[in-house]
Amino acid sequence: MHSAPMRRLVLLSLLAFVAPLAALAQEGRMPLFGKVKNKVYTAPSGAYRITSPVLSELGGTISDSEYVVVFQDQFTIHITIACFKQDATQRWEYSTRGPKEYFRYFFASYVFPDLQQSYPEITVTDESFDPKYLDGAWFINTHLPGGTMFMHRLAEPAPGAPPPVAKRGNLLFVKYGHVYVVSTELAERLTEGHTYKLNLEQENQLIRERLEGIVNLMDFVRPSEDGPR
Repeated sequence: MHSAPMRRLVLLSLLAFVAPLAALAQEGRMPLFGKVKNKVYTAPSGAYRITSPVLSELGGTISDSEYVVVFQDQFTIHITIACFKQDATQRWEYSTRGPKEYFRYFFASYVFPDLQQSYPEITVTDESFDPKYLDGAWFINTHLPGGTMFMHRLAEPAPGAPPPVAKRGNLLFVKYGHVYVVSTELAERLTEGHTYKLNLEQENQLIRERLEGIVNLMDFVRPSEDGPR
């Protein structure tokens, strides 16, 4: 998978897919590419399984494409998991750059430009690399003006008011030849209004805990093996 096809793949998977398919899922009109059994979602590729972090009893929905799944409810959960198999070019990039620079390159080359098409004023607020977690993982948080998935929870904005700024945490890592981008929105930052009191450090810690909590729900499958790891 070379640069241009990868860019188009990420664009279709991470952006064009999310909003319309999530809406169809809420209406019960969107079949899944993956499978759900006993509240466990299995990706179409079979690369991973995850215990669903949303409950249908509380309005939780699951929508997906060949490469991305979105878990969302009406309260505070919006989680996106993207999983792309690395081809020879991406494996070479990973081996020569090392995990930290590879994730920086992958996000800058494929994820950020596509997000920027939908949210032109997107900014990166902070980033950190943990060499021990998942054999190397990169955490990066972004601010997306107008990018919240919880607009229905907000009070009617005043005429001419700027769009609310969503804060989304992202985690990038590689597992068994697949690159993962796990994302979640810190919904409370917008939905709690004037009662919201977390500072920047507390926000970042909460986002990291939630991203790690998502990974804890996942089982990864080695190629040519049936059992999860």
